[in-house]
Amino acid sequence: MLGSHNEHVYDVVVVGAGAAGVGVAVTLMHAGIENFVVLDRRGVGSSFASWPAETRLITPSFATNSIGMLDLNSIAIGTSPAYSLEVEHPTGQDYARYLRGVARYFEVPVNDEADVVRVESTDGGFRIHTVDELLSARHVIWAAGEFQYPQLGGFEGSRLCRHTATVPSYDALDGDDFIIVGGYESGIDAAYHLAYRDKRVRVFDMACPWEEESSDPSIALAPFTHERMHEQPFVGQVELHPHTAVESVTCVEGRYEVATEDGLRYYSDTQPLLAGGFEGSHHLIAELFEQRDDGSLLLNDDDGSTITPGMFLCGPAVRHNDHIFCFIFKFRQRFAVVAKAIATSLGLPAEELEEYRQWGMYLDDLSCCGQQCAC
Repeated sequence: MLGSHNEHVYDVVVVGAGAAGVGVAVTLMHAGIENFVVLDRRGVGSSFASWPAETRLITPSFATNSIGMLDLNSIAIGTSPAYSLEVEHPTGQDYARYLRGVARYFEVPVNDEADVVRVESTDGGFRIHTVDELLSARHVIWAAGEFQYPQLGGFEGSRLCRHTATVPSYDALDGDDFIIVGGYESGIDAAYHLAYRDKRVRVFDMACPWEEESSDPSIALAPFTHERMHEQPFVGQVELHPHTAVESVTCVEGRYEVATEDGLRYYSDTQPLLAGGFEGSHHLIAELFEQRDDGSLLLNDDDGSTITPGMFLCGPAVRHNDHIFCFIFKFRQRFAVVAKAIATSLGLPAEELEEYRQWGMYLDDLSCCGQQCAC
C-alpha cells in the first residue's frame, strides 16, 4: 500500500539532478505538477563537474533569438548555455554551473544529499529507499545518467587500467608514454590533451570510429573532434591503431603489457587509460523494466516501463527501436512526452506543454538516428 496515514506521498520523484533530471523537472513544472522532488547524492550537475578539467562538450552551444531551446545544449525553454556562459564548447564545470543556474531560476525542488539505493514498486506507486530516508511516490522518473557508472570490464585485466572518467585533469597524470583502449570521443579527447602536453599516445580501438561514414554523432566522431585530430600536436604525438581489439592487460613490476587479439604486444611504464564507455545507472532499476535484446530497457511510447506502470526513464539510456537518445539535444526531446503522460495520469491538462511539443520529438516523427549507437 502506498504511504501510511501521515506519510507524504509525492506525485513524482525524479532520481538524478543532471541535464536529464533538471530538464524534465522544469518540464513537469510547465505541466502544472508541483508535488515533486529531485533527488541526487552529490548535487545539481555533479557528474559534469567531475569531468576531466580539460574536457568540453562536443556539441556546440550557439545562442539564437528564436523561441524555445536556444542552443543544442539547452535543457529548458528560454535558457542557453551559450548566452549564460559565453562559451561555445563548455567544460563540464561550465555546464554544471549552467544546470545549477537553471535549477535556481525555476526553483526546482532538489534534495542534493539523497543517495538512492533502491526503488520498490508497491500497490499504486513506489517506495524510494535512500541511505537516510524512505519516500513514497505515485510516479518515478529515473534520470541518474551514466558518467558515474563507468564500464570497467570487456577484457582480461581491464581493471588494471584507469578509466578516463576518474581523471580529474590530464595535467595530473604522470608519465610520458600512454596507451588508451577505446577510440571513440572520450579516448580521442584524452589523446588530444595528452598530445598537447608532449606525451606519446597510442590509441587502440576494435573498430575505426574516426573513419566512420555517418553524419550521426552517435556513430561517428563529431566535427569538433575531427578538427582537433588535425592539429599538429595530435598528428605528431598520437598513433591510431584501428581494428585492434585488446585481449588482455598485465602488469609485472610496474611495466604494463597490452596484448591484442591479433597476437601483438605493446608495453608502457604508464598505467593504460580505459575509454570504453559507461555501464550506466539503469542497471539499478532493471528489474522494473523488461529488457531489450541489446541489454537496454524496453520502453513504451511514453518512455515508461511496459511492466511497471508509473516508472519512467529519462536521459542518454533511452532507446526506441534503433533510435538512440544519447546526446542532450536528443534526450531533451522526450521531456514533454514523459511530463505529458504523468500530467494526464494526475488529471492535469498540461496546457503549458504546447511550446515543448513544438520542440519535441515523437516516435512517428523521429529525426535523430536510425542506427546502432557507439556512445
